[in-house]
Amino acid sequence: MKEEDRLKNEKIKKMSGNFNILSNDSTDGHGGYGVGTINLNNVTPVFVDPEENRAFVDMGALHARSEVEKRVKFLKEKEAVPNGKKYWLVWVTVENRQGVPSYTGVGACEMIVDKSIRRGYKSMPEHVNNMDKSMKGRIAVEHMDDKSKQVLRDYLKDFNKDFWDNSTDELKQNLNDE
Repeated sequence: MKEEDRLKNEKIKKMSGNFNILSNDSTDGHGGYGVGTINLNNVTPVFVDPEENRAFVDMGALHARSEVEKRVKFLKEKEAVPNGKKYWLVWVTVENRQGVPSYTGVGACEMIVDKSIRRGYKSMPEHVNNMDKSMKGRIAVEHMDDKSKQVLRDYLKDFNKDFWDNSTDELKQNLNDE
């Protein structure tokens, strides 16, 4: 890889470490251009890696171009990736709730990736449906294991304690917050 390309990639990685937060909405009722489009401005893809006990943001996931997904052909059957590594791609929506920013929607999707054979598993309907739930302010994490929930909970708290404190009790209960 050329040095110029490497530097560009590093810059993108640094930029993608932040949440998309509170931008203007092109569908605010004016009835003009952009009405009926999906607005992803407040949605951030957070990967949870329970094996390494970490979570990270990769904005490339909005277009299935994250580092986890790159150079991997995704199949519809889990059994096709028996030695894969488990990830959770969690769609996190940040919006104003009662006048203060908070995590308003969270939708988790399972992914299994085996980079050595360039194969992975993910359910596109699950990704679409859980992103939609997140954007609508719902919480869809009940299918996550407890360790993954803990990693996500700790990441969201550490990223912005105020956002976490302003979030609903439903989110905190679903992520097993004591």
